[in-house]
Amino acid sequence: MLLLNSTDRDDLLGNSSDTGLANVEQVLVPVLDSLVLLLGVSGHTMVMVILCGRWGRGMGPSSQSSMTGTGTDILLLALSAADLLLLSMLPFHTAAIALQQWPFGDVMCRLVGFLGSACSSASVFTLATLAVSRYLTVVKPARAYCLLSCRRVTIAAMLLWVPACCLAAPQLLFRYVGTPRRNPDGLTCFAFLSHQDQLIYGLFHFLVAFLLPLVTIAVAYSSIYVFLWRTQNAGRAPQVEQYQSKVTQTSAMLVLAFTVCWLPSYGLMLALLVDQNSGATGTSPRYGAFTVFARLMATSSTVVNPILYVLMSHKFRKDLLRLFKRKGQRANGAVAMTNA
Repeated sequence: MLLLNSTDRDDLLGNSSDTGLANVEQVLVPVLDSLVLLLGVSGHTMVMVILCGRWGRGMGPSSQSSMTGTGTDILLLALSAADLLLLSMLPFHTAAIALQQWPFGDVMCRLVGFLGSACSSASVFTLATLAVSRYLTVVKPARAYCLLSCRRVTIAAMLLWVPACCLAAPQLLFRYVGTPRRNPDGLTCFAFLSHQDQLIYGLFHFLVAFLLPLVTIAVAYSSIYVFLWRTQNAGRAPQVEQYQSKVTQTSAMLVLAFTVCWLPSYGLMLALLVDQNSGATGTSPRYGAFTVFARLMATSSTVVNPILYVLMSHKFRKDLLRLFKRKGQRANGAVAMTNA
C-alpha cells in the first residue's frame, strides 16, 4: 500500500474504465484496511505495553545481566513505533480509494507520501538491524555485550530514520495534487512529473528498502544456522540441536514473511514503472485484483511483524500471560470492592 505511493497507486485504483471493479474496491479496500488497522494497532500497542513493563520491573538499562536483551527490546519498541506511525497513514489512502479522488489537498499529499515511505523504510531497516543484533548475540556474544548496550542501540534506532527520511524526501518534494487525464472531474495525488524520474527512484527504492535488507536478514540468519551447525558437530553444546532446529524454523519464517509481504507491491511497482503508460503521470490502466492483493500484503506486514518478531518468543508469551493475570486480578479486586 504505502510503497505503491511511488507508482501513483491512488490514481491507479481510482480511475479506470472498469467501473465494476472500481466499485468493488470502494467497498472491499475499506473493509480490509479496517481489519489491518484494528489488528495492527492492537498488536503493536500490546507489544509496547509489555516492553515498557519490562523496564518498569527493573529489566531495563540498569540490568547488566540482560544487556543484549535490552538492546533487542529497544529495537522491537522502535519497530512497533514505526509500524504504528505507518498505520496512521492508512486512513488517508483508504478515504482516497473510497471517494475515488484525493480530498486532503497538496500539503497532505506530500506529507502522507513522505511519512508513508519513511516509516515503511524505517520499519524494514529495523528488521534488518534486529537480524544483525541476533547474529551478534548468538555468534559473537562478547562483542554483542559491548555493542548492544541500551545507549548504542537507542542511537542506532534513531539513526535508521536518517536514510529512511532521505529515501522518502522525493515524496515530499515532488508529489502534487492534479487532475488525471481519464477523470478530469477528480483530483489525484501524483508521485512525479517525469516517468524517467519515477523509474530511477523506484529502482533505487527497491534496491535500498527491499533487496538490501532482505539480503542482510538472510545472511544474518544463515550465519547463525551455520554457527550452530558447526557447534553441534564439535560437540560443545548438548542442547544445541534443539535450539538449531528452532532457529532454523524461525529464520525461514522471518525471511519468507518479509519476502511474501513486500515482493508483490515491489513487483507491481516495477511493472508499472517499466510501462510508460502505467498511470504514473496521469493515465491509469488496471492491474485487476492483483493491485488490491499487493496493497493488502504490504499493509499486512505491520500485522505480521509483532507476531513473528515478538509473539514467537517464549519470554514474551510469559509477559503476555502476566499482563492478562494482572488485569484479571484488578478486575476481580474492583468487583470485590463493589460487592463490599
